Amino acid sequence: MNESHSPSSSTTNVLITGGNKGLGLETARRLGALGWRVFLGARDEARGRQAAERLAADGAHVTFVPLDVTSDDSVAAAVRTVSDSTDRLDVLINNAGITGELVGPADTLPRHLVPVLEVNVVGPVRVTHAFLPLLRAGHDPRVVMISSGAGSLTITSDPERKESTFPHLLYPPSKAALNMITTQYAKALPGIRFNLADPGFTATDLNGHKGTQTVTEGSDVIVELATTSPGGTGQYRDRDGSLPW
Repeated sequence: MNESHSPSSSTTNVLITGGNKGLGLETARRLGALGWRVFLGARDEARGRQAAERLAADGAHVTFVPLDVTSDDSVAAAVRTVSDSTDRLDVLINNAGITGELVGPADTLPRHLVPVLEVNVVGPVRVTHAFLPLLRAGHDPRVVMISSGAGSLTITSDPERKESTFPHLLYPPSKAALNMITTQYAKALPGIRFNLADPGFTATDLNGHKGTQTVTEGSDVIVELATTSPGGTGQYRDRDGSLPW
């Protein structure tokens, strides 16, 4: 466990999957700077611990949580780790995601698609389900799913949008599925706010750092939904406002 001093019982508790780099790490840094208790989840234990130590050195309340969203056992262990420190989770940010192989639609096989769905779709369901008891005990509980404009049928059909110029059977369908899953959670569980964040084209490992936004700009909408959830629940937003489905 890597943490600074113990937070008070009124502190907001947040778990971030894929928190060791990119948008996850920047979100952890920003929420930690607000005085939140950050549970930093990461599959890579060495990198996760290093990230947590860096945040703790800056004064954040942070605990590293080994967390592989594709593993039932890992997620169950993560629940135990968080439960050892608190009896509630106020915010869950399902950030972990992959793009998959750069293979064209005509050459895409199930073996290409399955790993992406396992991380980007099944992973958030696995983590959300496991943490529901702690979320239900939280203060105004919120779940933020990290989606993309590539998951919008409207945006990917618009020739003026960059998302429409790269046909891919892996990442866009996974985010479209995540969008639908999130709206269904929002309808079924009104006591928890479920919202979708599109960080935009942000420079991260996911795109080889070709993105035009900084991680701070990309995390703006994540932080907004984590802290205030404008519009309540079932929202799909980027840093400029609501997005079309």
